[in-house]
Amino acid sequence: MPDAHDDSPFIRTCRGETAEHTPVWFMRQAGRSLPEYRAVRGTGSILEAIAQPELACEITLQPVRRYGVDAAILYSDIVTPVHAIGFGVDIAPGVGPVVEQPFRDRRDLDRLRPLEPDVDTPYVIETVRALVRELPIPLIAFAGAPFTVASYLIEGRPTRTWVTTKALMHTDERLWFDLMDRLADLAIASLRSQVAAGASAVQLFDSWAGALTPSDYERFVLPASTKVLTAAAELGVPRIHFGVSTGELLGLMAGAGAEVVGVDWRTPLDVARTRVPDGTVLQGNLDPAIVATGWEATEPAVLDVLRRGGGTRHVFNLGHGVLPETDPATLERVVELVHAHRSDPIDATAEDQ
Repeated sequence: MPDAHDDSPFIRTCRGETAEHTPVWFMRQAGRSLPEYRAVRGTGSILEAIAQPELACEITLQPVRRYGVDAAILYSDIVTPVHAIGFGVDIAPGVGPVVEQPFRDRRDLDRLRPLEPDVDTPYVIETVRALVRELPIPLIAFAGAPFTVASYLIEGRPTRTWVTTKALMHTDERLWFDLMDRLADLAIASLRSQVAAGASAVQLFDSWAGALTPSDYERFVLPASTKVLTAAAELGVPRIHFGVSTGELLGLMAGAGAEVVGVDWRTPLDVARTRVPDGTVLQGNLDPAIVATGWEATEPAVLDVLRRGGGTRHVFNLGHGVLPETDPATLERVVELVHAHRSDPIDATAEDQ
């Protein structure tokens, strides 16, 4: 059955087709930079907010109303599935995911039972269905990539070194691959449920993949990510694959199967194009810190990203999430500029200069 948003600029671009303008959305566009978010969010863990469909729906819609973006992304978190199956994960304010009893040995695999979305995350399904009824644009489903989720489960909290994670990877390969396989299955089940409820695209977040060498990524991580994205191909929606500090991994990440590869701000888009196969759509990659400084610095940075993006096969985004201190008015102007850039025929020659 055709998706109602198949002809939208975002979906057309993700499929490598021409669109009326460069589509734009922002990672973490629903969140702490918005005063309307702070007004409704309340106290408690983000996981508690995610479990309230009416609230999660409203938060997802807020940036769509304010910014006029070309896609919405579900208000959720990459640890939602492991939290839902009772692994003992929470999200500590100002810290991030924390685990009461981190993953240590083979016995901990038993704590990673299969996800049953209808039973474990019915609130996510309800939120997606409500959003699809209300949104005039595509909704992006998402899941955490196995490596990034594994790093939280093993380390027990965010880390800058990934020592414990890499120790397991290099000292007990069999357990490592069993863990990655379990987490891939969780991601697949979650994505399937979101798309079945009406989401029009999926994004796989591998936020910490950039902590790895290309050889370690290819051996220890790529197979599980490929498993997730291959399963997602059966859903018939565009797939986006994103990581942070992954400039040296872009070619490998593209090989996992997604039509769209996200690029963080460290790698210029024209350089990124030389590292991925022809036809790959790129997403990114404005530096979020520049946006937080205000419009004077942001405007030329937006134009530079658009120039390097090449005008086609490019979904405009930030190189990571919106920072809390960002002025929403600046993001409003970013959307206006991106849309105007593609609709102005003069820009077609400017891109070739």
